[in-house]
Parts: sequence; C-alpha cells; structure tokens
Amino acid sequence: MSNSDRASSNESARKEILAAVARHQPQPTELPSPEQNWITYPDRIAKFADVLLSIGGQFFRVSGPAEAEARLKQIPAYRTAKQTISLVPGIGQSNFNWSNVNDPHALEPVDFAVMAGEFAVAENAGIWVTDRHVKWRALYFIAQHLALVISANQIVDNMHQAYDRLQFHAAEFGTFIAGPSKTADIEQSLVIGAHGPRSLTVFCVG
Repeated sequence: MSNSDRASSNESARKEILAAVARHQPQPTELPSPEQNWITYPDRIAKFADVLLSIGGQFFRVSGPAEAEARLKQIPAYRTAKQTISLVPGIGQSNFNWSNVNDPHALEPVDFAVMAGEFAVAENAGIWVTDRHVKWRALYFIAQHLALVISANQIVDNMHQAYDRLQFHAAEFGTFIAGPSKTADIEQSLVIGAHGPRSLTVFCVG
C-alpha cells in the first residue's frame, strides 16, 4: 500500500470514528440551577468539629484568646516546638523572626505556626485563608504543625454559601484548608502529614 493509500485509509477511518461519536452524543440538558435547598445544619459548629475530627484535625471551642492560649500550651507539638510563629495577637508566641526572610524556603525550620482563617464551612471543615496579611503564604504549608483561629459566627453551612462569600478585588491568593496534610495510595493506606503540616488544630473563638 502506497503512502497516499494509507493516508486516504486513515482519513476514512477518522471520519467513521467521528461520525460514530457524533451519533452517540447524549441529549442536551439544562444546567442545574444553583438556587437549591442545599444542606444546612442545626448546629454548624458541632458539624464542623465532627468533620474536622474525622479527617485528622483537632478542634477547641474557646471563649477568647486567653483560653485559646491555655489550650495551645497543652498541645505536645507546640510545647516541644523550637521555632514558632504566631500571626494572631494573644495566641501563641513567635521566636522565629521572619521579617527578614527573603525566600520562603527559609521558613522550613518552623515547627508550629498560628494563623487566622477568614471563615469556615461546616459540611467539609474547610477554612478559607488568604495572603492578605501574610508575607509568605508558604507558611500555611511548610510549617510542621499549623493552628488556625476562626470566629464561631463565621462558619457557613455549605460550599455554595462559601463561594457566595468570596470576593476578589485584585489578584491574590486564597484556598480552603481542611485538616492536616494527607494522602492515600490505591490500597487506601492513609498517611497524615505527607506533604504539608503534620497536624491541624482549629480554635473556634466565641
């Protein structure tokens, strides 16, 4: 078979395949409306806590910074930490000077970081964080252990409500963090702290 015959045969097969695909297309359907009766919870805080615990996190309901500080000092990972950073006034201490850090890789020695979350989601224990007041967003992921502080009145039921809250007035970073870093292989062997913080503690204030 000549090259031209092969090309003609290939083109014919291609057309047959595309025609078969076109004949078996599903019927077009309308996209579902986002205006639905999405799941809600009678106690958002309790639901958030339950989900967080199920994915390997720790949860503390506290009345204010003083109680959060007392709880923090009871956490073994914090008590034994040599390098700590706190970006939440009144909760935790900072002995790592990151004001002179010019490369986020220099944050690798940080054992424990205390940071603020903007709001949380009850259905999946996700916490929305940004870099608006954080010099290096890598700190969320490079610290050995992470504590996030959220307000009790800033927990929504579901991700639909969460997305309604997101506003971007300029190019910036934002992500949801749910529980400590984790991964699982095909045999369903779960590893906590695989490529990020080995633990996540959430202080719910108020």
